[in-house]
Amino acid sequence: MKERGILSASDLRKPWNKAIYGFMVLCIAVMVFTMLYPIGMTMFNGLKSNQEINTFPPRFFPSEWHWDNFPKGWEYIDLPMFLKNTLLIFGGNLLVTILVLGLAAFSISRIRVPYHRVFYFFILMTLFIPASSYMIPNFVNLKELGLLNSYWAFWLPAGANAYFFLLIKNFFDGIHPEIFEAARIDGASELSSFLRIAVPLSVPIFATLAIFTFSTAWNDWFWPSLVMQTQDKYTLATAIYKYVINARSLDSSIKFAILFMVMVPPIFVFLIFQKFIMRSVSLSAVKG
Repeated sequence: MKERGILSASDLRKPWNKAIYGFMVLCIAVMVFTMLYPIGMTMFNGLKSNQEINTFPPRFFPSEWHWDNFPKGWEYIDLPMFLKNTLLIFGGNLLVTILVLGLAAFSISRIRVPYHRVFYFFILMTLFIPASSYMIPNFVNLKELGLLNSYWAFWLPAGANAYFFLLIKNFFDGIHPEIFEAARIDGASELSSFLRIAVPLSVPIFATLAIFTFSTAWNDWFWPSLVMQTQDKYTLATAIYKYVINARSLDSSIKFAILFMVMVPPIFVFLIFQKFIMRSVSLSAVKG
């Protein structure tokens, strides 16, 4: 069945509607170009010589293709090691999100614990606190616990993400309660209902949160640079910031080659999971 757009075929026959539609298409084309231009410029700059990058006026396409910049960039920085650290942080954060935040949201949504509304509104109020205001207290707490330079410095704070909690709770509220009542009649415990019913039915929201978690683990460089004190524990973004962007002796062409290699995996993640990314737009509206 063909989906209907904002304007039907009869609407497009009107000159005014056709002009508005054309203007909207032009705006979308300009937005797409402005988003794709930096990616293309990064890729082609990675294929230029260092002298050509610094010439003025700049050229979009290289006059001579230097494919050897990518192997040089791969040898300059240990991308597999930093990628492994990033994926470990992502995997741990996602597991903590499913278990800790999922169980907490399930308790507030389905189990009428005492003062559950008080807990809910208390968590809701924490959204109004800027994240930068509790960064130093988190750092001090992790230091006193002896968890600096370990992955627990990321996994533990992931269990206190109020925004993720509210998204999961909002999704659990939409599951028909008759399903859980039938499970209780059959003798299932609350934990069994969570693992066997709530989690399988909540794959869309957990997939959406997985995308958010991956994006944060991939792009965040400031917090890892604070809590990780040795090079072998750096994330990919922190390593790029410290050893590529701030490297004065490294050729600009090799910098662009490394940056393009780092940009490719998130693009594939978006193309694979774009269905969940689009669905996250509707899930972002949290209701009480």
